[in-house]
Amino acid sequence: MSDAPAVTYADVEAAAARIQGFVHRTPIVTSRRIDAAAGAQIFFKCENLQRIGAFKIRGAYNAIARLSPEQQRKGVVAFSSGNHAQAVALAARALGVSATIVMPHDSPASKLAATKEYGAQVVGYDRYTEDRLAIAAKLAEEKGLSLVPPFDHPDVIAGAGTAAKELIEDVSGLDALFVPLGGGGLLSGTALSARALAPGIELYGVEPEAGDDGVQSLRAGRIVTIPTPQTIADGAQTTSLGQHTFPIIRDLVDDVFTASDAELASAMRLLAVNAKLVVEPTGVLGLAAALRRAPGDLAGARIGVVLTGGNVDLDRYAQLLTSV
Repeated sequence: MSDAPAVTYADVEAAAARIQGFVHRTPIVTSRRIDAAAGAQIFFKCENLQRIGAFKIRGAYNAIARLSPEQQRKGVVAFSSGNHAQAVALAARALGVSATIVMPHDSPASKLAATKEYGAQVVGYDRYTEDRLAIAAKLAEEKGLSLVPPFDHPDVIAGAGTAAKELIEDVSGLDALFVPLGGGGLLSGTALSARALAPGIELYGVEPEAGDDGVQSLRAGRIVTIPTPQTIADGAQTTSLGQHTFPIIRDLVDDVFTASDAELASAMRLLAVNAKLVVEPTGVLGLAAALRRAPGDLAGARIGVVLTGGNVDLDRYAQLLTSV
């Protein structure tokens, strides 16, 4: 594994210019009741209100737009449990590129339906017994498709980093920033933006308690791979950080925390009741950790929280809100 940075903040700036006009500059939302519960000021970057309902459109559009005309003509392939799938499908359609998406059979129905509606061809697999990367790589080789992975790609990382760039530009004086962590595309991109624009900010990644490969990797000083975690945070059911994302996270992120499924459900309910925001389980990882940390170490602080997505089946959403 090479530790040479494959992406820099200059790439984030270039991505911001490239996606402007297609990707929304999402709003910052606050809630006095949530602030009171946290004992701090929390500023939510609402990527749940982004196109396709998640931040993933940023990296997907940037990566596909960067392909050569010949690569675009042949098409792209991606693998995802849902949000990256939708993002690649929509970005590809907008750029006139065909897309094939490898998705687990148990993907949320709304995410699967949206991916198909955007015009992508879906190839199903069992996330617990089959290797999605191997399936996608085989399709890429057989059909000459360009692989657009969900997180471990320089252009995807750079695109993801534009969300934090906007947040830091829009909210001055942030003391800390909490970001959901799966494979690390968003967290590594955020780290590039944060260290360039607000060097002193405390930056934390948050992953599901059942999927603590990021915590283990930072402690071990190397990428640790775990079995597919059982968690309601389907967007963070990754088994390891990436070759590109790990060095950036290791060098630029202050720490990684975990949140339990119960904490995620509570955070979803808190946002629904007090901010009228529909956010999926993965999307509230940052808030769950901030609520635990703020009353102590960050009492009275100005905290940024990225709400990464809002794509959750309504029946499942109602079930989770009433479980706490």
